Order: sequence, then C-alpha cells, then structure tokens
Amino acid sequence: MEVLVFSTTVNSQEEVAVLKPEIDSLAGSGRWNFALDDCERILRIANHQVKPIHAITLLRSRGFECKELE
Repeated sequence: MEVLVFSTTVNSQEEVAVLKPEIDSLAGSGRWNFALDDCERILRIANHQVKPIHAITLLRSRGFECKELE
C-alpha cells in the first residue's frame, strides 16, 4: 500500500470536517488522516489509486496550500 504524504495549510479539526466528504470520496473513508500537531500539518493518504495531483487539486480548490513531500 502506497502512502502519499503532503504538507498543507489545514489548521483545525473544523477545516478537516469541511474537507472530509471530499477526501473520503477521493481516498476512501478511514484511508487518510491529518497530523495537525505537526508544523507542516501533514496529510497522509493510504491508497494506491490516488494520484498526488488529485489531492493537491482538491485542497487548493478549497483555498488550502498542499504540496507532496518526498
């Protein structure tokens, strides 16, 4: 299983809740999480079918910065 890791500007559980339906649709419920306590506000997605550009486009369309980490 591939795990994609992104740095984001998502800051709160309220923002995560707003994004949840769309990320669930993209990656599957329970297959992603945010580490908001990390300084880079990490988003991890465990799904081999999701392409990094899809997650980046989704977050950017909602006003958040998002970049894939190596």
